[in-house]
Amino acid sequence: KKRTRPPTSPRVCVQKNRASCARLPIGAGRMASRSVVRLMLLLAVVAFALADHKNHIYEAGDKVVVWANKVGPFHNPQEYYGFYTLPFCEPEKLVSQFEGLGEAIQGYELTKMVEELSYRYDLSSKTVCEKVLTEADVDVLKSAVQQQYWYQLFIDDLPMWGMVGEVVAKQGGEEEYYLYTHKQFDLSFNNDRIIEVNLTSESAVPIRAGAKISYTYGATWTASATPFQERFDKYLDRSFFEHEIHWFSVLNAFMLVLFLVGLVAMILLRTLRRDYGQFEEDIEEDAVEESGWKLIHGDVFRAPPHLVLFSALYGTGYQLAVLALAVILFAILGSYYRSRGTLLTVVIVCYVLSSVVAGYVSAGYYIQQGGKNWIKTLLCTSLLLPGTVAALGFVINFGAVYYDAQSHIPIGTMFVLSVLWTFVCLPLTTVGTILGRNWVGKKDVPCRVKPIPRQLPEHTWYTKPSVSILLGGILPFASIFIELYFLFTSFWHYKYYYVYGFLLMVYLILVVVTASVSIVSTYLMLNAEDYRWQWTSYLSGATTGLYVYLYATYYYYERTHMSGMLQTSFYFGYMLMLSISLGILCGTFWCLSPLLLIICRSHNCETHRHTHT
Repeated sequence: KKRTRPPTSPRVCVQKNRASCARLPIGAGRMASRSVVRLMLLLAVVAFALADHKNHIYEAGDKVVVWANKVGPFHNPQEYYGFYTLPFCEPEKLVSQFEGLGEAIQGYELTKMVEELSYRYDLSSKTVCEKVLTEADVDVLKSAVQQQYWYQLFIDDLPMWGMVGEVVAKQGGEEEYYLYTHKQFDLSFNNDRIIEVNLTSESAVPIRAGAKISYTYGATWTASATPFQERFDKYLDRSFFEHEIHWFSVLNAFMLVLFLVGLVAMILLRTLRRDYGQFEEDIEEDAVEESGWKLIHGDVFRAPPHLVLFSALYGTGYQLAVLALAVILFAILGSYYRSRGTLLTVVIVCYVLSSVVAGYVSAGYYIQQGGKNWIKTLLCTSLLLPGTVAALGFVINFGAVYYDAQSHIPIGTMFVLSVLWTFVCLPLTTVGTILGRNWVGKKDVPCRVKPIPRQLPEHTWYTKPSVSILLGGILPFASIFIELYFLFTSFWHYKYYYVYGFLLMVYLILVVVTASVSIVSTYLMLNAEDYRWQWTSYLSGATTGLYVYLYATYYYYERTHMSGMLQTSFYFGYMLMLSISLGILCGTFWCLSPLLLIICRSHNCETHRHTHT
């Protein structure tokens, strides 16, 4: 017997009905009200009678549908195919379940199986069909068994897993391939609700050409005291996600935050105290011997090169910051791991709605820096991240279509995503751009920018921008890499990630660490009389994504058993999307904190200059 228990999530269907009220004649009022009452009673009876996976309510003897989803190699989680690509008992007419946007992107294609159960009625054994294996069937089944193919089924939105077969080693080093032909369903119920489903693969028979195979199934029902709201808890690996290491990692990151905040506070206090002391001692401005970044106060607010691209990246970073916070909070409140594709749908909806933030910030920054062609900034902001993700997704999807895998994104889903971008994302970005251009787009800096840029002095090796860029992302990455391990394991090893409270704490720690390190790094660079801090700061934060991608490469070779071109393209393509998004996010955090520090200090310096003048 073989029983496996990897995971995937269920879906809850909710329908909202809208009724419109019309003004009726006085004589028809009572008749209309009676008709409405009768209609409501009829709908209530019909809804009560239709027991299925949508309302999760059953009566004894009701039919319980078994849905087949996918089949594929166990060690390649993104390489899966349609259930009936293997020679199983296929129904005469394929009936599929409706898929949401998130389900379609994740490759869910639920098909009604021939196996059908009766609620709370045991079934010892029932034959589904009989097949005579051909040479082609034998080749397909042997290849599937050799690669440890497993399949996923659903009952009442609860997932279960079974193995296709096994390889048995015999004397002399020969191997015999066996196929499991019996599915044993073990189900638990609490009154009119299904609480637990388990699948056991049994009755192994040799895979040989010309052999007659009988596919059978059985079911047993047992009562359970588990509440319906807690039925999904058995899929959560609490011993893994709530391990002491997880707590220690958060504590370690918190101690790092305290150290960096203390370091930043010390630098700021010493620097500001020294500045104020110099201005108090020297009443005459000419007597002040300027050094360090006070020499470049007329260049520090100079617009960065490639202003359109920088503004688009800056605005997109704000959008991703809002998106990450909103999705984490919604996930904490909603327990989206219980529903198939719901979390991905929430991510898409939040991204589309937050497009107004990207347009507002990018346009405001662009106009503040003296930009004139704001339409180009609008288009760059709208296309920057969606275009990158779409290009990578096209390459990955092309491989999935080539291998005829179920994990490819259907054309209809691509059309829906295109419509969302064209009619929702782009207009919202336009609205944000107009608001940012009119409300924020006024340059208000404490120091006037000199018309001629100051000549840059020679740098020592440790003050060069390239060194700062390479070293910048190490500490932010160090604050999150333990949580990355849990995230990667949940996504690539069939575990449900549910500890979003940990994720929220790590996200906040990442923000604080990035801001603290960026202040120290920018302070050292300005003291070296290098006013080109914008791109250097942004790329320093963006290298966090580079270190995440390097860690993902290490994880692939050391922590997984993935293989094959399809799975490899999925893994490194998805990790590249994550790394790019994280790099844009951290780059924005890295630029924001030094900008506030520079504005504050320049304002104080100018105030003292005018006072003593």
